[in-house]
Amino acid sequence: MTVAAAELMLRPADELAGLGRSGELAARELVDASLARIDALQPRVNAFVDVDDEGARATAAAIAPGDERPFAGVPIAMKNNRAVAGLRLTTGATLSGDFRPPRDHNVTRRLRAAGFVIVGTTTLPEWGILPVTEGRRFGPTRNPWDLARTPGGSSGGSAAAVAAAMAPLAHGNDGGGSLRIPAACCGLVGLKPQRGRVSHAPDVGEQFLVTDGVLTRSVRETALLLDVLAGPEVGDASWAPPPPEPFAATAAREPRRLRIGVTTLMPLLKTDLHPACARAAHDAARLLEGLGHEIEEVQPPWQQPALLELFTHAFGPAICASIANAALLAGRAPREEDMEPLSWALWRLCNAITAVQATVASYRLQAFARAVTTWAARYDALLTPALAQPPLPVGELDPCGPDPLGTFERSGHFTPYTAISNVTGAPAVSLPLYTYDDGLPLAVQLIGRPAQEGALLALAAQVEAAAPWAHRAAPLALD
Repeated sequence: MTVAAAELMLRPADELAGLGRSGELAARELVDASLARIDALQPRVNAFVDVDDEGARATAAAIAPGDERPFAGVPIAMKNNRAVAGLRLTTGATLSGDFRPPRDHNVTRRLRAAGFVIVGTTTLPEWGILPVTEGRRFGPTRNPWDLARTPGGSSGGSAAAVAAAMAPLAHGNDGGGSLRIPAACCGLVGLKPQRGRVSHAPDVGEQFLVTDGVLTRSVRETALLLDVLAGPEVGDASWAPPPPEPFAATAAREPRRLRIGVTTLMPLLKTDLHPACARAAHDAARLLEGLGHEIEEVQPPWQQPALLELFTHAFGPAICASIANAALLAGRAPREEDMEPLSWALWRLCNAITAVQATVASYRLQAFARAVTTWAARYDALLTPALAQPPLPVGELDPCGPDPLGTFERSGHFTPYTAISNVTGAPAVSLPLYTYDDGLPLAVQLIGRPAQEGALLALAAQVEAAAPWAHRAAPLALD
C-alpha cells in the first residue's frame, strides 16, 4: 500500500496504529513518512530542536504486525522540556547547553510503553515563558497556516509539527495556556488536564501551575492519550482522583443536558477583545443551546487588579527554579549573557522577592482560585474565547526587546482566558470551531468541573460532531 506521507500524518493516531497492527503498513513506513515530512518542512516551519532519525527508525524496525500496544509504531514528537534519554534537553535556553539526560521523564516513558515512536523534540520559547515560540537559541517557529504568524507557545513547536502534518500528534505541557494557546493558533485540540492528573516524576513531586498533555486533531485522540498519560507515580506529593472509567469511554457518550455559563469578561483589566473572538464564543453558545444545553450569560469573579502580579509571583519562581537547576548542571551561577532579557528580568525579579512575599502571594492566589472554583460549581462548564486576538505576527512579542517585563505583561493580554484554569487546577480545552475572515483558525475554550475531564471531553466531542473541523487543514499540511 502506498499512501502520501502528508495524508498518513493527517490520519488519527489510533487508526494508524490499527494499520500497523494488521500488517497493512509497517511501523517503519509510518516513521519514514513522519521523518520525510520533517525533512521537507523543517526549513520553513522550524518546529524541531532535534530529529532522531536513527533512533526512531531502529525503534520502528523492532515493531512487528500484531503488536497489541495501543499506539505501536505511531510517530510522536516531544516538547523539548521533558527528558528523552539520550537526546538534548534544552528548554529552549542557551544556559542548558547540550545536556543529554540519562533517563526518560515519566511522560516519555508512558508514551513509549504505549508503543509510540519518538521522532524528535520540538521548539519552545526560552524556559517556556512566552505564548509565542521565538527563542533566541533556535529562532522563531512559524505557523503552518501563515508563516508570518506565530504558532503560539509555549508548546509552539509541537503544535506547528502537528498542524504541518510532520507528526500525527505531539506532546506538550501547559502552565498558563501553553497547550491551549498553540492549539487555538494552529487549529488543533488542546486539553489542559486537571492539576495532578499527569505525574511529574521522576523530577518533582507536584507543580501548582503546570501539567502535561498532547496536541491532536480530534477530541477522541485527546481522550485516548489522556488515558495513556494519567495516573500517579510513587513519590508524588499529590494526585488527582482517578476516574471511574477510562476517559475515552466517558468522552464517547453523549452528555446529558448541561448548565453552561458563557462569558467574554476579561480576567485581566485593560485588555482589548477582538470582535471575532467575542463572536466565536457567542456562536458556540448558540450551538450548545441548539444541542439542548442550558446557556447562561455570566460574569465570573475573576477580575482583580493584582491578578497578573500574583500569577507572576507563582509562575516566575517556577521558571527560576529551572534556571537555577540548569546553572547547577553547568557548574556556575546564572549570568546575564546566558539568558534572553526577559528571562534575566524574571530571574532578577524572583531573586528580589522574599520568602514571606512569595508565601503571601501563594496564599492570595489560592484564595482567588478557591473563590472562582466555588462560584463556578453551579455550572457544568464555562465557555470563553480561547484567545483575545488572532495569532500574532512573528516578532510582536520580543523576549529580547527593550522592555522585557512589559512584553511579559502584553503577552497576558493576548491570552487572558487561559491562565485562570492553571490557577484553579480545573481542566480546560481549546476547540478549533471557527476561522477568521483570512482563514486562520479561531477557537473557543471550555472549562470543566474539577477532575471531570471525561465529562468535559464528552461535551467537546458532542460539539465536534455538530460542527466538525477535520476537513480543515493548514496549507503546509497539504504540501
